[in-house]
Amino acid sequence: MYGICNLSIVPCRAEPSGKSEMVTQLLLGEHFVILEEKEEWIKIKTAIDNYECWINHKQYSPIKEKTFTQLQSKPAIQTNELFSLIVDKENNTTLPIVMGSKLPGFDKGLFKLEENSSYQFEGTTSENKTPNQKDILETASQFLNTPYLWGGRTCWGIDCSGYTQLVYSVNGFQLPRDAYQQAEIGSALSFVEEAEPGDLAFFDNEEGKITHVGIILENNQIIHASGRVRIDKFDHYGIFHSERKKYSHLLRVIKRIL
Repeated sequence: MYGICNLSIVPCRAEPSGKSEMVTQLLLGEHFVILEEKEEWIKIKTAIDNYECWINHKQYSPIKEKTFTQLQSKPAIQTNELFSLIVDKENNTTLPIVMGSKLPGFDKGLFKLEENSSYQFEGTTSENKTPNQKDILETASQFLNTPYLWGGRTCWGIDCSGYTQLVYSVNGFQLPRDAYQQAEIGSALSFVEEAEPGDLAFFDNEEGKITHVGIILENNQIIHASGRVRIDKFDHYGIFHSERKKYSHLLRVIKRIL
């Protein structure tokens, strides 16, 4: 069985309960495999990053295997504005959507989420985007002061790896969901001095587990989600918190993704 997100944002839980922690979010148009059903919850595996989690059974639309296969064969066009609106042509209602929302089969301003649906979108998209440093940094800067939210992937709240994943995704490169997974790809740099804007820096905890990630900027700075999306000083020790006047994250490795 298969499904697609038909709402702006859907919380994805670690367990089948509204009280369980939110581990990530689905955005409009993201599709998935249904692994298990349990009372009012379904366990899914997301198509974009193979993330397994639970969503409420009222917050998706079922799709056929043929539709799922079609969606897998061609990356959907994504929105690249922090906030925009779509119009449901069937009932003439509007729905707010966020950056990174998918528009399956988008053509001449229209797209479909289900077989008989029709939606209109008149904003800007990341169609045929080729990843480059300039666009990565421009997208990253739009999220400044976005509040930190564990499991978040939007301008209303975002976590560190959700932030880097979303920024790269709307610029044509799909990263895994969590920081430790993102650290497994790309080419490691030997020295901080080799880093370029757009590279990713990863940071570990006392147990040696990678728990944080940020995007390197010019002039020995880094933009990252910690309390909020912020810019701090960065060197071979790690991130120096400008207000606390001490290091908040210790550097593990720098990776060049592009």
